[in-house]
Amino acid sequence: MSRGHITAEAAVGAAAADNGPDSVLAALAGILAATLPGGSKVVVRWRDPLAGEGDSSSPGSPAGLFAHCQDRLDDRAPIAPVGEIDAAWDEGETRIALAARLGEPLPAAARAAWLALARLTVTTTVASTQAQAQIESLQKAQRLQQALYEIADLAGSGLELREMLGRIHAVVGGLMYAENFFIVLYDDVRESVRFLYFADRQDPYVAEPETEISIGEMPNSLTVALLHHGQPLLGPSARLRRELGVQGDIRHGPDSADWLGVPMRRDQRISGAIVVQSYDRPALYSDEDRALLEYVAQHIQTALDRRYARVDLERRVDERTLELQQANLVLQAEIVERQRAEKLQRALYRITELSVTAGSLERFYADVHGVVGELLYARNFYIALLTPDGDHIEFPYSVDERDATRSTRKLAMGLTEYVIAHGEALLADRARIADLEAQGQVRSHGSLAHCWLGVPLSRDSAVVGAIAVQSYTSEVTFTPADQELLTFVAHHIGGGLARKRTQEHLKAAHSELEFRVETRTQELAGANRELRAQIGERVRAEQRLTYQARHDALTGLPNRPHLLERLDAAISRARSSTERTFSVLFMDLDRFKLINDSIGHAAGDEMLVEVGRRIAAVLGDEGVVARFGGDEFAILVEHSGEAPQCEALAARILEALGKPLWIAGRELFPSASIGIAVWQPRYRLGEELLRDADAAMYRAKAEGRDRSAMFDEAMRAQALRLLDLEADLRRAILGDAFVPHFQPIVRLSDGVVVGHEALLRWNHELHGALPPGEFIGVGEDSGLIEQVDWLLYERVIAWLRSQPHGYVSINVSPRHLRSDDFAERLLRMLDVAGADPHRLRIEITEVALLDDAPRALRLLNVLRGRGVLALLDDFGTGFSALSYLHRFPIQALKIDRSFVAGLEGETRAESLALVRAISALAGTLGIDTIGEGIETELQRDILAELGCQFGQGYLYGRPTPAATLSLAAD
Repeated sequence: MSRGHITAEAAVGAAAADNGPDSVLAALAGILAATLPGGSKVVVRWRDPLAGEGDSSSPGSPAGLFAHCQDRLDDRAPIAPVGEIDAAWDEGETRIALAARLGEPLPAAARAAWLALARLTVTTTVASTQAQAQIESLQKAQRLQQALYEIADLAGSGLELREMLGRIHAVVGGLMYAENFFIVLYDDVRESVRFLYFADRQDPYVAEPETEISIGEMPNSLTVALLHHGQPLLGPSARLRRELGVQGDIRHGPDSADWLGVPMRRDQRISGAIVVQSYDRPALYSDEDRALLEYVAQHIQTALDRRYARVDLERRVDERTLELQQANLVLQAEIVERQRAEKLQRALYRITELSVTAGSLERFYADVHGVVGELLYARNFYIALLTPDGDHIEFPYSVDERDATRSTRKLAMGLTEYVIAHGEALLADRARIADLEAQGQVRSHGSLAHCWLGVPLSRDSAVVGAIAVQSYTSEVTFTPADQELLTFVAHHIGGGLARKRTQEHLKAAHSELEFRVETRTQELAGANRELRAQIGERVRAEQRLTYQARHDALTGLPNRPHLLERLDAAISRARSSTERTFSVLFMDLDRFKLINDSIGHAAGDEMLVEVGRRIAAVLGDEGVVARFGGDEFAILVEHSGEAPQCEALAARILEALGKPLWIAGRELFPSASIGIAVWQPRYRLGEELLRDADAAMYRAKAEGRDRSAMFDEAMRAQALRLLDLEADLRRAILGDAFVPHFQPIVRLSDGVVVGHEALLRWNHELHGALPPGEFIGVGEDSGLIEQVDWLLYERVIAWLRSQPHGYVSINVSPRHLRSDDFAERLLRMLDVAGADPHRLRIEITEVALLDDAPRALRLLNVLRGRGVLALLDDFGTGFSALSYLHRFPIQALKIDRSFVAGLEGETRAESLALVRAISALAGTLGIDTIGEGIETELQRDILAELGCQFGQGYLYGRPTPAATLSLAAD
């Protein structure tokens, strides 16, 4: 078998050398069969993940042997029968199976040796074939890579398009058969194509890349069908036309035996196609060629894009270069023009400056000549001006090469006069001058110029002269630009000349003015001394007024605006530093009105001055005291933010005030109520601190006077509640939410109802019916109670008119008695309603009588004259009304409910004595008595025994709305 082995290897090597790896694989089974006995058959099969399945068989191998080998390849082979050899194994990722049918039996050892030789031979051959295939694949990839590099290099080269595409054609021809090759570009928007390149053995068409062909002109073109189809096409052109529904058309060339076309794409859109074809070799192109051509097509598209981009860039660079050149020319012109304008501007500035700085007119003219000489040729230059009478022309400045002087002359027909007369510039050469002379419009004076330029000088829109330059040689001529420039300069020279002449006139008047100024200065010096004296007096008066505006006239203490400024400053300091604290004390003297009413206002003023002095003495440097008017004082204490410190200070102030004081021959002991508010971060304005200190002061008064009270959160809540209540009260007034409730007044002897007292009730939107005690204080403090009372009076009088019997009493606040028109207004309301005044009573308190006795007496007499009688309410609780009682027209006294309640219990004796005295007094004066607050029969009986005629209280009825009442007969 060693001879057979050598023979097999030699045969494989010879086959590989002659025909390549594919021929070796095909002949492998035959070679192996030749090493077996005659008539033997061999089948070899393999499976590779990349190359797929393949087989090799010796000639005449039966089908069963093929099936046997396939089973072994799939690991399904049965045990080999006698006369057969089979095996299956894995070589890397490749699966190999072998089956042999022997022509004659072989010994077991020979069989094993042959099988080992066969496995080695097959494995070696397959491995060699795979290696050779990889080498060819790498070589092909290398050729493709090299082709793509060449295409990229060609796209970036400077070759003409035709030559570049020809070389690309050659590159593609190195990869596949491409003797018939063309490239077409497609515009899907314009529906047109352009053949960039065309090479064909049979079709003589010559490509014209710039020629655009509408696809409507090519209805039977397989290339157009490829562009519309959008996918590669491979096969005979006749079959492709049938599949795509394209009719044959000889104009598009003969049919191809094999046709391969692939589209080119740009941004997922079809942009063209590349086609290769063979007229005589069918099945020439494979799928591998198709994939290769697709790959090449995209690189060709990229190469074309790069070339077109470079061409477009070059075009845009050329265009931009041209634009920049044109812009540069414009810029250069602008620079020249700007330089000329700057030069002109500097000249105009100098002319303007000369009109101010030049010492004399002669110097001004010479400097102007120098400026004009910088702008144009001005070696021969003069200025001509009309004389004031307008009949002559003078030459205040002239520099000339030939005419050294120019004398004043009467107006004639010279060139200068021509410019002045026409008011326009004149640019004339010698021929133009000759024409003007021939027309009789001018006549030359002096040397004849070769070129003459004159422009008018104007002042206030009137021509007053001219400026002229001239040359005596043909080498120097003036241009319209020079005329425009000199005209522009002349306009400014005219203005400068006017200013210069004005300066000359001013100089002439300056000496006289200096004399007048000196004289006037001396006069003003005397007036100034007197004015300074008046200003000093006015300043002192303003200082006095400022002091008076910020201080109290009586005590000399700071006033309210002054203290508010100090408070706002203290708040700012406290906000900037947590260590800065302060407090405010609000003080009101107790019973100060009694002092004014008893010993006079002069004595009261003296007391206020002494009070301010005592407070200031207690404070020292710790704070400042201000008087707000009346008997109110406010104190700002710096560096005092703790409640014990503030209360100690208030105690020292009260102690100092409580010391005896002699005024108007009387020894007085003043006292006061003090409210304290300590600064907190919630305060924004000094007014807020004063408000809270004022509220605390009223708390001190309510607690018995001669003491201090600290503002706290409870008081703040109470203040907010009162503020809300006041707002509700105002809304209630607008909504007319007040109604009267009536409580009967009866005769005690028989219980007959003789009248009713109208009691105010507020129908609050949240809290229901509120009695006066809930809101009367807020109404009194805010002044709203008067409006509420009038609303109530109007309803009571309307109800009184509808009732046939009895009277109604209404409560009248002391505020009403201080009004001058209360009686008239009440009586007018009765008249308008048509109610009987004799059935109306008013109830007033003892305080109202003492407040302003003369006014109260007049008011009661007016009402009594019309039948409206007065009842004195809460009698016995005031100060000393008994001394005034006989002076007022009082119809009845209402004994206070506190005395009636005292008729039972521990205070019975005192109440009996007091009620008996009131009844005796009323009987002596002929006044009725009404007991208030009767709740028990015992109270009623005692009042009747003591002589009280009438009464009211819960024993007889509670206050009820008008709708439920029916008055009994009087």
